[in-house]
Amino acid sequence: MLGASLNKVFDYFKSRWQSSWNYSLWALLIFPLSPLVGAVTVGFVSLITWLKQSRKINRRPLNWGFALLSVLLIVSAGFAQDKTAAFLGLFNFLPFFLLFAAHSALIQTFAQLRQMAWALVIGSMPVVIIGFGQLFLGWSFKFEILWVVLSWTVRPGGNPPGRIASFFLHANTFAAYLTIVFILGLGLWLEQWAEGQRGRGERLTATFPLLPQSPVPFLFLTVAVIADFIALIFTNSRNGWAIAIFACLAYALYQGWRILVGGVAAIVFSILLAAFAPSPVAQIFRWVVPAFFWARINDDMYPDRPVALMRKTQWEFAWSLAQQHPLTGWGLRSFSTLYNAKMQIPLGHPHNLFLMLSAETGFLNASLFCGLLAWILITGVQLLQKSKYINTGDRLIFFSYLLAFSGWILLNTVDVTLFDFRLNALSWLIVAAICGVIHRYNQQDRLGSHQN
Repeated sequence: MLGASLNKVFDYFKSRWQSSWNYSLWALLIFPLSPLVGAVTVGFVSLITWLKQSRKINRRPLNWGFALLSVLLIVSAGFAQDKTAAFLGLFNFLPFFLLFAAHSALIQTFAQLRQMAWALVIGSMPVVIIGFGQLFLGWSFKFEILWVVLSWTVRPGGNPPGRIASFFLHANTFAAYLTIVFILGLGLWLEQWAEGQRGRGERLTATFPLLPQSPVPFLFLTVAVIADFIALIFTNSRNGWAIAIFACLAYALYQGWRILVGGVAAIVFSILLAAFAPSPVAQIFRWVVPAFFWARINDDMYPDRPVALMRKTQWEFAWSLAQQHPLTGWGLRSFSTLYNAKMQIPLGHPHNLFLMLSAETGFLNASLFCGLLAWILITGVQLLQKSKYINTGDRLIFFSYLLAFSGWILLNTVDVTLFDFRLNALSWLIVAAICGVIHRYNQQDRLGSHQN
């Protein structure tokens, strides 16, 4: 009886597979507001996709790589000093590998990439509005429905005080979210701008039927991109600022806008001179550059921070841990305990994902993880450069996803984003989208070469 009932449930969801992508879009819209509902939705979509396309998923060599990494992570957890914490730490990785494998089979077209980007940009607007209210109007509230189904906590003045955080627990986490959304939103804006220059809107209307052929999408994206960028500034995150500037330069280079590249470079150079140049030179630039920027860049804004809170100290400690246990590491989620015992300061992670993996799981796991990510990025760049099956108009949105992926990698060299469920899921969905398109168009390239 139970087996028959489960089969009926699975058959129902398999029949709904055609609309499962729409469920993923809804999940992306509501993720910032309700992580639990978003997680359940994405989980069901992944399950449906596995049931429908298990053979395709199981045949992909990249998924074999993540399966091997999963086994090695489990073995590493078995050697940990605190095995309970280590096995709990696996939940920051293994479910997301499954999510990645399922969605890389589900996402295959540039239309889906655009839809996904639109969902993220639209979903960011209420979060940014709440953040502005938090920082400038003193909004604060704690609102819950059915425990964690809908749980909003907004602290007055931000967290830390003076830094916008909105629904996120910390300003740096919010900055990481905004950075990814800003990059994808700017890509959509450039695409809409190019469509307007040509006087045509057929592609976006076909991709997202609810959007009319009118200036409204372009105007909305303009407001959204500016709002996301302003919010990113007020997170006071140096990492977020740097990656946003890097993205703007990358887009300008991609578009061939040399004057804009020169302008952005001049602004960045002026800020760096105001922050780090010898005093006589720095004083000249500080007449122009607000202290909000240069004092944050050179840390004059927070002059008395303990040495243990410096990233250099954390990285050196993580590297020493990795050298002591190079094969299996100390176990996932061990860094915080070890660092607190050494420095007498609680710290959740070493602000570098790759050093954290080396220290907690060993060099082999960290190298395999980095190798898989590097393969995805390199293959994506090769596809963008060489594939003759990608239309000129579609290259920009694919470039935007590669840029967002690069931004995520850069973020994780100075922070660790996987401890926020929303950011972790979003990151793996972006990687899955890239891989899905790579797989489809590499197949077309191979078929085309065979035919020739």
